[in-house]
Amino acid sequence: MAYDRYVAICKPLHYGSLLGSRACAQMAAAAWGSGFLTAVLHTATTFSLPLCRGNAVDQFFCEIPQILKLSCSNTYLREVRALVFSVFLAFVCFIFILVSYVQIFRAVLSIPSEQGKHKAFSTCLPHLAVVSLLVSTAIFAYLKPPSISSPSLDLVVAFPYSVVPPVLNPLIYSMRNKDLKYGVKRLFLYMLLKHQ
Repeated sequence: MAYDRYVAICKPLHYGSLLGSRACAQMAAAAWGSGFLTAVLHTATTFSLPLCRGNAVDQFFCEIPQILKLSCSNTYLREVRALVFSVFLAFVCFIFILVSYVQIFRAVLSIPSEQGKHKAFSTCLPHLAVVSLLVSTAIFAYLKPPSISSPSLDLVVAFPYSVVPPVLNPLIYSMRNKDLKYGVKRLFLYMLLKHQ
C-alpha cells in the first residue's frame, strides 16, 4: 500500500509501468512468502512444545504468547528465535513504509494548491492510521513485561490489532467512493430516525 501511494503521488505518469502486473505479483509473493515463513516458524515452535497446563487458551484465538503460557518446558530460546525473526520482518516493512511516506510527504508539501495537498493526504492518511494502530498495539501486546500481563489485559490488547484493522480496512479504503459515502450516510440517517 505504501509503495502504491508513493508511485501514485510521486510518479503518477509512471504508475502503469512501475505497478504493472509483474510488480504487483512480486510484491504479493514477497508479502505472502514472508507471512508463510513467519507462520511456519510460529507453528513449528508451538507444535514442538509439551503442554502440561491443559489446552484452554484465555483468548478468543490461539495467540503465541497464550500458548507459550501453557507449556511446561523452558520456552525462552523458542520465544527469542520467533521474536527475532518476526521483529526483523516487521522492521524491514516499517523501514519500507517510512521511506515511502517520507518521499510522499516531501512531494505533497511541494504541491502548490491546497486542494491537491488535501487530496494527496486523504489518500495516504487512512493507510498510515491503520498501520500505526496495528503496529503500536502489536508492539505493546508482544513486548509488554510479563509482570503487567493478565488475561483481561491480553484480551483488550489483542482486540485492536487482530479485529479492528481488518474491519476498518474496507471502510477506510472504500470511503473514497462517493456512492458508498452516500449509502453509509443514508444508512446512519435511517438508523437514527428508526430509534427516535
